[in-house]
Amino acid sequence: MTRQQARIRRPDPEPLEADDVKIVAVGTVVWFALFLMSLPFRDTLADDGHEWWSWCALAGAGLGILGLWYVRRRHAALDRRDAERHAAEYAARHPNAPRDDPDMPRD
Repeated sequence: MTRQQARIRRPDPEPLEADDVKIVAVGTVVWFALFLMSLPFRDTLADDGHEWWSWCALAGAGLGILGLWYVRRRHAALDRRDAERHAAEYAARHPNAPRDDPDMPRD
């Protein structure tokens, strides 16, 4: 392969859309379930030097709650941005339209 061929590459694919809130919520529930399932085995885990497993699962659930807060805020911000973009496009296409036009996109 020549240097010229090595520089040529295909364009990056478009990012996939996913329901981030649902994904983070499922992960949070799984971590919390793991914490609850480890509680009956605390003594055994402590004897084997693995007591930290329970706390790791609880930390995962706590971080998942923070993740839920973050992805919900991000989703709301993206929705606001899209609504503003659609309103600006509508205003550019219809410069004489009144501001209370029922066909104008809303939030």
